[in-house]
Amino acid sequence: MQSSTSQIEAIQACIANDIEAVNTVILHSLHSEVTLVNQVAHYIINSGGKRLRPILVLLSAGLFGAIKAEHHQLAAVVEFIHTATLLHDDVVDESSKRRGKSTANALFGNAASVLVGDFVYSRAFQMMVAVQNMRVMEVLSNATNVIAEGEVLQLLNVHNAEITDEAYLQVIHYKTAKLFEAATRLGAIISQANPEDEQALSQYGMHIGTAFQLIDDVLDLSGNAAEIGKNLGDDLAEGKPTLPLLYAMRNGNTEEEAAIRHAIEHGGLDDLPAVLSAVERTGALQHVRKIAEKECEAASRAIAHFADSPYKQAMLTLAQFSVTRSF
Repeated sequence: MQSSTSQIEAIQACIANDIEAVNTVILHSLHSEVTLVNQVAHYIINSGGKRLRPILVLLSAGLFGAIKAEHHQLAAVVEFIHTATLLHDDVVDESSKRRGKSTANALFGNAASVLVGDFVYSRAFQMMVAVQNMRVMEVLSNATNVIAEGEVLQLLNVHNAEITDEAYLQVIHYKTAKLFEAATRLGAIISQANPEDEQALSQYGMHIGTAFQLIDDVLDLSGNAAEIGKNLGDDLAEGKPTLPLLYAMRNGNTEEEAAIRHAIEHGGLDDLPAVLSAVERTGALQHVRKIAEKECEAASRAIAHFADSPYKQAMLTLAQFSVTRSF
């Protein structure tokens, strides 16, 4: 099996020039006459992200032929929307570390992070208007609204040990998977794909995004801090109920259930050793990985009918990466 790094390199290989074009659009479009806006925006955009969502725009476009300047523009828009959510998320979560570096709010303060997040959001909407495609506007405005709902749902569920699996998966679909879904749909729209192909790519993106977040949840309780770029148990410390925790709580003994419940309801890391022990004994991480693998398989099925090409192969590799990654 390929390493996570080699998988990413394989995915990027067929669109290397397009990724460079997207990076050029990003750097040009971030410019502001306000120095602090430039400092914060450039810091977060250059902080080591994998650019998966822009890559999805490009790969989905490649299935239909030429990748155009409009695709580069929309790939940058998607990255800006993602960046704005990160700036706001880190303030809400009071995070101090992301991707192995200090968060923007830790360096520049909460007020600057929120306001620059607003700038990045609004710049994204300026750019999408310039594409002059009402379907693009519809998809991205809807996605942005759903993402915001997902953020609020997650906030409401903090410290809630009674949340159901279904309710938790709804948060994932809103907060994370929706932008993946929009990214793959956009590549099809600009390429003037038929409705069936557009829907197939939408499904691919939704399943990839869901798998990606589920593996994030697994890595929060098992990953290497240097690789994943954050501290082990960060979600637990914030009192966020995730699928591995819910499974371990339901399948643990009385003491294990009590430890996990206390950790979710009170936050902090005092219960981390007991929680990790319960997660391991109940097989919670393997259980969630199996769910993520099913999402990966569903994503691959959604694009099975497309003709073989380097772009399709990269998308199949990306489906595997979403499950097997170590960061």
